[in-house]
Amino acid sequence: MNIATTIAEPTREQLVARAAEMFPRLRERAATCEADNKVADATIAEFQEAGFFKILQPRRFGGYEMDVETFYDVQMKVAEGCMSSAWVLGVVAVHNWQLALFAPEAQDDVWAKDPTTLISSSYMPKAQVTPVDGGYRISGRWGFSSGVDHCEWAFLGGLVPDPETGVPDFWTFLVPREDFIIHHCWNTIGLAGTGSHDVEVKDAFVPAHRTHRSKDGFAATNPGAKSNPGWLYKLPFGQVFVRAVSSSSIGALQGALDFFIENGAKRKSNNSGASSASDPDVLVLIAEVQAAIDEMKCVLMRNFAVLNEFARAGQQADIDTRLRFRFQSAQIAGRCGELITRMYHLGGADGISRGNVIARTFCDIHTGRTHVANNPNAVGRNIGNVVLGGPNADSFI
Repeated sequence: MNIATTIAEPTREQLVARAAEMFPRLRERAATCEADNKVADATIAEFQEAGFFKILQPRRFGGYEMDVETFYDVQMKVAEGCMSSAWVLGVVAVHNWQLALFAPEAQDDVWAKDPTTLISSSYMPKAQVTPVDGGYRISGRWGFSSGVDHCEWAFLGGLVPDPETGVPDFWTFLVPREDFIIHHCWNTIGLAGTGSHDVEVKDAFVPAHRTHRSKDGFAATNPGAKSNPGWLYKLPFGQVFVRAVSSSSIGALQGALDFFIENGAKRKSNNSGASSASDPDVLVLIAEVQAAIDEMKCVLMRNFAVLNEFARAGQQADIDTRLRFRFQSAQIAGRCGELITRMYHLGGADGISRGNVIARTFCDIHTGRTHVANNPNAVGRNIGNVVLGGPNADSFI
């Protein structure tokens, strides 16, 4: 399948500008997004029109096949207006990158008729897997399928024994909408708008070409390599996906800081008319948050500059480098959580109102921190073990 592109592709700067232009509407829809447990259809339509889902999609399906730095820049800008919307964009759009790793037949199954078709996921290894002629039969129920109401396919996780070693390997199974049920059970204090509902499969057949092994994602020996030979698809899956669930925290923190500065400068702290900006704790916090955001963005871009260089050379970064980069991604939500907590406390009583930008961001970032990919402790323990001479126990890097 090859879809010719006749319209000039946008630049990185143009895509980020499109995300910035959506800011007022994203803020305006945030409350409805939470109440409906779903990113607004209008927002998804705007993402489609702006080309955000094309950023990491192969050119042969009309995508832009751009670098991941552009993708994260756009995601962080969207998060300044609504973290739930940015989270769904990050998770769903990164699947267009992962599908490029699958066999060409799987890519055709999803995009041949409509290259704008979206894919949800839940990588929890919940699948009950039975090998059968031509593929597998799977059953199970998976939680946390962000944005699933907008998607016609789903990536679902399971464990399959390696035929050489017998050790269970993590696999992803690509399943069409007609083969899974959505249980609308998402009811959370943060990221409510992500609509990360449960999905259930009851004895569905998955042909072999609709599967992907983490072993291939780790080593960049993916079955989609021949049809998508570009360096973008030689990046390690574990490095790309984890940033899709951590980077929105950076953008959301920036949006909260802008609100904090604007409203803090206007608010009068006492009858004398003195501005709350005279509070030295406020002044220091502003400086610290600005510096932290700058640092986290710089590390994100630096890390992928390194990984891109390896990918362009047809190589993979060493384990120590990948572990360090994985840990730095896992730290993001926690660091942002600490800073938004201080902002929430210094915001005073005004900030506790439901729907307040600071309060919403506080809940969203702390909820994002609960994602397994945003837990630095397990990653850190593994790194410490490797540094002290032990084996690496994490293939998701």
